[in-house]
This record gives sequence, C-alpha cells and structure tokens, in this order.
Amino acid sequence: MLPDIGEGIVECEIVEWQVKEGDVIEEDQPVVDVMTDKALVQIPAKEHGVVEKLYYKQGDIAKVHEPLFAVRVEGDAEETSGAPATAADTATNAESEQSAAQPGHAAVPQAARQGKAVASPAVRRRARELDIDISKVEGSGAKGRVMKEDVEQFVARSSSTAQAQTTSASSSSETSKPTATTGGKRTEAIRGVKAAMAKAMTESVRTIPHFTYADEFDLTAVMALQKQLKERYKDEGVRITMMPFFIKALSLALKEFPIMNAQVNDECTEITYFDDHNIGMAVDTKIGLLVPNVKQVQNKSLIDVANEVTRLTQAAREGRVAQEDMKGGTISISNIGVIGGTVATPIINKPEAAIVALGKVQELPRFDANGNVVARKLMTVSWSGDHRIIDGGTIARFNKRWQEFLEDPTSMLVHMV
Repeated sequence: MLPDIGEGIVECEIVEWQVKEGDVIEEDQPVVDVMTDKALVQIPAKEHGVVEKLYYKQGDIAKVHEPLFAVRVEGDAEETSGAPATAADTATNAESEQSAAQPGHAAVPQAARQGKAVASPAVRRRARELDIDISKVEGSGAKGRVMKEDVEQFVARSSSTAQAQTTSASSSSETSKPTATTGGKRTEAIRGVKAAMAKAMTESVRTIPHFTYADEFDLTAVMALQKQLKERYKDEGVRITMMPFFIKALSLALKEFPIMNAQVNDECTEITYFDDHNIGMAVDTKIGLLVPNVKQVQNKSLIDVANEVTRLTQAAREGRVAQEDMKGGTISISNIGVIGGTVATPIINKPEAAIVALGKVQELPRFDANGNVVARKLMTVSWSGDHRIIDGGTIARFNKRWQEFLEDPTSMLVHMV
C-alpha cells in the first residue's frame, strides 16, 4: 500500500519504478520514486520476495492507502496457487508470511533478476536524463553493476548507429525529403512541487499585503573572509560559501528585531513570536522550487550552518529533501543572484512575515572616505514584508543591522554564542 507520507498528502505521482514485474527484491530495496507536492520520496520494499504486479504506470497518480505494488514472499506460492490474489490480499499475506517465515525456507531463484539493472540512484538518474532504458545497458562493474561510464558509452554507440542508419537511408532514397511541420504545441499537467508552488504563491499574494524594500550591500570585506575560510576548511570537508554568512548574520539581526521572525494567524488577530531562527533558503531544482530551512541558526556556529547548507542544497537538488527539513521555517532567503539579476520582488513564503532576494554580486566603482574611486563588490537585496505587522521603518532598520554585520564581519564575533 502507498503509505501515509504525512503533511496531509493524499496522492503522489509515480516518477519511476526501480523494479519490474518478476524481479526479486530485498527488504528495504528502493522500489519506486513518487513525487509529492513537497519533494521526491522513495518507497522501499518491506520484505524479500518477487514483484507480482505494479498497479500504476509512470506518470500515474497513486492514492495513499491504496495498492501500489504486489509482492509474493517465500511460501506464498503454495497458498495463492489456483486463484490470482488481489492487491489487498497480497499485502496482507506478505505481512503475515513475513512474521511466520522460518530460516530454513528455500530462497527464490535469482534467475528472476534477469532484465533488472544493478545501478546506483545517481546512475539511474543520469540514464533518465539521457532517455535511456538502463536495463539495456551492459554493466562493467562488480556483479554486472551499471556504471556512469557504461551509460555514456551506450549513448555514444546508439548515436553512432543512428547516424549510420540515417546516412544509409539518405543515400538509398535521395529524392525523399522531410515534411516540414508548423504550429506544434504540447500540454502537460501541473503536478507535484510545481502545483504546490502555484497554490502557495497564489494564496500568499491573495492574503498578504506585500511591500518591497531594496538596498545595496558592500560585500568586499566578507567575501575576502569567505575566501580565507574556504581555503582553511576545505581539507576538513567543510564547504563554505557566502550563504552561511548571509544566514548567520540574518539570525544575529533577528535577535534585535523579533517581529521579523514572527507569524500571524489567518484572521490576523494573533501574532506568534518564535525563539528559533529556522531560516529557509530557496533552491532551484529540476522538480521545481524547494525551500528547506536551517533549524535553530541562533544556536549554530558558522561552520555548523555551512554544513547544513551543504546538506540541504544537495538533498534539494536531488529532489529528496526530508519532510522535517521543509517544515517550520520562520523567514526565507532567495538567492536569485546565482542565476542573474539585481533586483526582485519576492513573494512571501506564507505564513512567514518576510523574504529577501539576493541579487548578483557586481564589482563597481565607488568613492572611498577620501573621495577616491575604488572598486567594491556590491549586491542589491530586495525585501518583501507582510505590511500587516511590518512597516517600512522596521524593515529598513532591520536591514541596516543585517548590513552592518555583513559589511564588517568581525563585528559578528562579539554577538555569536
């Protein structure tokens, strides 16, 4: 049965089956990837056995608590012979047989694995990107495991074959010409994370009066510090980007402006202040925009934040962010600057009260204290605030405090726990 994934999710889209009917599967082996409106989730097998039936095709919508796939575990063959089992019967038998199975039972023949590719999730993902049936790829790894190089070579061979066939067809039929087509179009359903984003953003704009405030930050000093720390900690496996500095400095400013870390109820009759600074960061992924958050930043060191940023970013780009990492955010950062652009009008991640968009860093001329023109590394930040509880003066003063920490990063030291 498709388990209850939580968060009120009642259905999931089937993204990819990792097994075929007739395959032998092991307990905890990944069986299928499903897409919720939050992230990509992998459903594992609960017992060892043979896949009897897959109840959905790729792209279908599966319902929670309804049959997903059927498995015949050891000893089921004798009990179910003579009449096909329903999905519910199979699931029930699987659970009862698992508890009653004895170590002396014979193993299911491994020949049932024929046609099943052995490969890591990363290799399978690469095969999907190249639109390759991984079961047709011959593996060069241990026990026939398909490696990334095998997939790349398979594509190269397929391309060569296709090109040869095209050349042959062209020479044998010189008079044939391709028919030009115009006006084509394609329609697809909006599902999963994209559907959730559409619903959430519409609701945010409909219920929250947004206002935007922008300012320019001089990041010359903090970028120099980031470069030093990056070299210092790279041998320890710590990846220090600019994001940990933005997040930690933001947390220090939130201590002085708790209203920026607050939320109101739907009727705007109550306001809740949060002690924890759970700072979200928007990550652009192949499945849509995900906003995992770093929990309790106020209690973390810069290195702790850097490690969390790395973990969450990698998980988001793989589409496998844990539900817990998506919940409980109190304020968000959107880093549009890594793609381009300087100013934005971000939409608040409801029920949070504010979100900031970071523009790209530019090296531009500015006057120093003596009137000389110097090159500085500058970035524009764009805030959107909930005007029901945040006014222009509050967000301007809060932003100025955040700016002071970033423009003079040594001042952060005396405020860190």
